[in-house]
Amino acid sequence: MKKLQYNSPVILSFFIISFISLILGYMTNGYTTSLLFSVYRAPLVNPLTYARFLGHIIGHADFSHFINNMLLILVIGPVLEEKYGSRSLLTGIIFTAIVSGVLQFIFFPGSALLGASGIVFMLIMLSSLSGMKEGKIPLTLILVAVLYLGQELYSMIFVYDNVANFMHIVGGACGTLFGFMVRKNKYTY
Repeated sequence: MKKLQYNSPVILSFFIISFISLILGYMTNGYTTSLLFSVYRAPLVNPLTYARFLGHIIGHADFSHFINNMLLILVIGPVLEEKYGSRSLLTGIIFTAIVSGVLQFIFFPGSALLGASGIVFMLIMLSSLSGMKEGKIPLTLILVAVLYLGQELYSMIFVYDNVANFMHIVGGACGTLFGFMVRKNKYTY
């Protein structure tokens, strides 16, 4: 009989913590989601303001929002965790969360941000760099960036919904930047 393997500790832990935060949100009628797992303009003297800069990536509005993010994270994440290492991937996730959280706090004071979409796009851009050779830029990176940026810019201009397209772009930029940093510095532990 084969045993289950916890093959991707960062990605699986991220999934489990996000699922727990989703259940807590349902149990509290959204109170915990708003209090802990969404980033929005709040007084800087409140310690939860700083926790939300990171915590917003594990909060989701509903089950559909959660599933849409987690399916992509579970498909892309384990391969990247194996390639770059758990610590490196965790560093990239934290970096992306804090950058997007701080930008949301500064530039969008009238709205809240929650969900792992920025992390999804960070992973997508990071994966498009995974086959990069020294001194060469992968064509997949250019194609993904053009298609992805085009879609997000179109949505920002013509689609009026509650999707944080700017933060998707931020997540993609963080993934690209992080990918180049990892390659340049051999930043895998």
